[in-house]
Amino acid sequence: MKLIGHAAMVGDIEAAGELATGALLGRAVEPNAGEGHGAGHGMCLNCGTALIGSHCHNCGQAGHVHRSLHAIGHDILHGVFHFEGKLWRTLPMLAWRPGELTRRYIAGERARFVSPMAIFLFSVFAMFAVFSWVGISTPTEMNAGNLKPAAAIDYARKDAQQDLAKAQRKLAQATDEDDKAEYRERIADAQNDLAGFDKAAKALGNGTVKVTASEVHTGWHALDHGIEKWQKNPALMMYKLQSASYKFSWLLIPLSIPFLWALFFWKRQYKLYDHAVFITYSITFMSLFYIVVAVVAAIGLGGAWLALAALAIPFVHITRQLQQAYLLGWFSAIMRAWVLTFFIGWILAIFFLILLALGMFG
Repeated sequence: MKLIGHAAMVGDIEAAGELATGALLGRAVEPNAGEGHGAGHGMCLNCGTALIGSHCHNCGQAGHVHRSLHAIGHDILHGVFHFEGKLWRTLPMLAWRPGELTRRYIAGERARFVSPMAIFLFSVFAMFAVFSWVGISTPTEMNAGNLKPAAAIDYARKDAQQDLAKAQRKLAQATDEDDKAEYRERIADAQNDLAGFDKAAKALGNGTVKVTASEVHTGWHALDHGIEKWQKNPALMMYKLQSASYKFSWLLIPLSIPFLWALFFWKRQYKLYDHAVFITYSITFMSLFYIVVAVVAAIGLGGAWLALAALAIPFVHITRQLQQAYLLGWFSAIMRAWVLTFFIGWILAIFFLILLALGMFG
């Protein structure tokens, strides 16, 4: 139990670290537009230009610089919380008026809102931090070259014990007879599973079954080597795939631009930059939305309604953003949203193949 508690604590610390990293990284790419620091005087310590304000008008460096350990802590707190100050002005617009936010940013309102790339980086780090915290991660008990049934049985047995304990708690709290019957059935199923796992473990005798992975010869050495790596250590490759998915998540933006452009290629007033801003804000909302979905599911409030919301809300959001950003009628926005949803499947497939290639050939 102490080991489990320690692991949970480490996971919480890592999740908090990811959130702080996301905020700091977002802040690093977020310009300081509209954030004054008082009047400066003297000469700029970076380029020697005479100061006429809080920042050098020649190189942009702040007129007043710190040189103390206290300043380091101040910079960290300022980076996180000042970034979040803009964040709370941006999030409501991103949720309810995403197309208007897109248009206003493209039109030049940059100081009021978090830039698309900054909030994108923050949301990606936050999403993977929360996913780690709620236990959504790659499996670790995977080894095709040296399978260990005893470890697999033990892992499954722990899951069954958790299901049993949860059902027993629910039964103790239940007042409706139908609910009680359902929880008794769950308890019986979990007990049967535990009995089966005990028999399997006893028969196995904690032994190890050796499995030789079949060799693949495609004629392409790099591909054969990649397949061999997956066969020898699929758990490591899955971990690398998950890690690469957020490190290279920015690839979703250039991959998506041609598909969105295809929906408006005859409308010359919309530039590729406009499509990139649209896509970046859209991906950001999806990341933040699925953070909420993961947390709601983790605290036990999920169900059919949550699954329906997880499918319906993204489509509604894309439709609203299209309608507001490109000044479309609702029918036109809905039709384009359907086509874009189809395109998203292709984009994710291409993204996954790129990650797979990086893992196999990298």
